[in-house]
Amino acid sequence: MAQEANTQTNREEPMVVEIRIKGHLDGRWADWFDGLAITPEENGNTLLSGPVVDQAALYGLLKKIRDMGLPLLSFSSSQPGESKTSQVNA
Repeated sequence: MAQEANTQTNREEPMVVEIRIKGHLDGRWADWFDGLAITPEENGNTLLSGPVVDQAALYGLLKKIRDMGLPLLSFSSSQPGESKTSQVNA
């Protein structure tokens, strides 16, 4: 029962993600990436960040990155108000 309540809570609040990719994207891609903030970094990488409603939406974003041939450098996620919970670095 407690696990069920926890799952319900997670569905109500979107996770916050940070996805770092190699190369620069400009702000015109924001709609393509479901409104995530696109921040070009000085080192030539791009940070995509913002809320994602669920894992299906996250997988859709990652699929778009893959389909565009953009190298994924790192990924992290957290619930609003929490520190980052997972990270994968390439």
